[in-house]
Amino acid sequence: MKQVSNMANTSNGSLATLLILFTISAAIHKVQSQNLIADNISVVEGETATISCRVKNNDDSVIQLLNPNRQTIYFKDVRPLKDARFQLVNFSDNELRVSLSNVSLSDEGRYVCQLYTDPPQEAYADITVLIPPGNPIIESREDIVSEGNETEITCTSMGSKPAATIRWMKGDKELQGKSKVETTYDRMFTVTSWLRFTVTRADDGVPVVCIVDHPAVKDFQAQKYLEVQYKPEVKIVVEFPSGPIREGENLELTCQAKGKPEPQQVNWVRVEDDVPSHAVITGSDLFIENLNKSYNGTYRCVASNSVGEAYDDYILFVRDSQAGTEAQRSLDHAVIGGVVAVVVFAMLCLLIVLGRYFARHKGTYFTHEAKGADDAADADTAIINAEGGHNNSDEKKEYYI
Repeated sequence: MKQVSNMANTSNGSLATLLILFTISAAIHKVQSQNLIADNISVVEGETATISCRVKNNDDSVIQLLNPNRQTIYFKDVRPLKDARFQLVNFSDNELRVSLSNVSLSDEGRYVCQLYTDPPQEAYADITVLIPPGNPIIESREDIVSEGNETEITCTSMGSKPAATIRWMKGDKELQGKSKVETTYDRMFTVTSWLRFTVTRADDGVPVVCIVDHPAVKDFQAQKYLEVQYKPEVKIVVEFPSGPIREGENLELTCQAKGKPEPQQVNWVRVEDDVPSHAVITGSDLFIENLNKSYNGTYRCVASNSVGEAYDDYILFVRDSQAGTEAQRSLDHAVIGGVVAVVVFAMLCLLIVLGRYFARHKGTYFTHEAKGADDAADADTAIINAEGGHNNSDEKKEYYI
């Protein structure tokens, strides 16, 4: 019984030892597998791809590179595969670097970097071949569109890998289109995008641009200029007279009409009445001489083209010819009255100033004449004192204010 127990203990100990060794081996394998590094690659068809197998802390193990079919491309620095497009770029204990020129779609796949350890280690480099799309094709449902109608423009990008994306610009504004992706028999992609919008006259001559975004190309685009037709814009311009219109004067009006296509007809009419019989219409100009109040009314210029017609109105109001003369006379009388008032006011001011001046000098005269009369015993003495009595130290001084 004791022997059986010892055998069981020995068996358990061996199992524990094996478990520990397996754990250590797995840990070592995990550390070793992290030593081998390879990177995925994207390359445009026809260009060169570079595959790099890198080893950290190599223990003199051999590095080799395999293709997606597990055929050896390079064993150390030797190339067993008979494909001259593969060339050795660098070989050392820590790296095997190989270039593949003139890449085609058939070269796409997973390449294997292998390190000869026990067990062997592997790292993978996936090569993705990019195929740029052909020139985008832009088409419109109609070449010429009328203002207010909806137009549709289509842009197609063919033969790309991966599928391209399409954006739309009208002038400097981005518009949103709808796209559809189709896969062709040779694993390529065709993308079609539709753009619909309602046009205005401001869109005439504006470029609509289809922009194709793809990792293999930049600034790939096609554009189409819009041609929009619209009805005329009409404006009446008064050539003369420049101010209020009075009886006896002449009137000339010009009708300015612009549209696409250019207006075929420009007509002058008088709303709710006939144009005066002696009015002269020359093309887009209307001339009426010797106006009177019977010509008052609304004169309309109507222009039309294949899209539609439009008009502009001018309201004629002829004033009485004497109204201006009477107003001018009233203005002249007002100006004259104002000038007279200013002159009268200036004369009054001048008289007041002169009156004060003469009053001041008169008071001074009487004061000097009476000088010395206060101390004189009689009239003769007063006169003598007034004429020469300057030696009197008690002479009184008077001031007129």
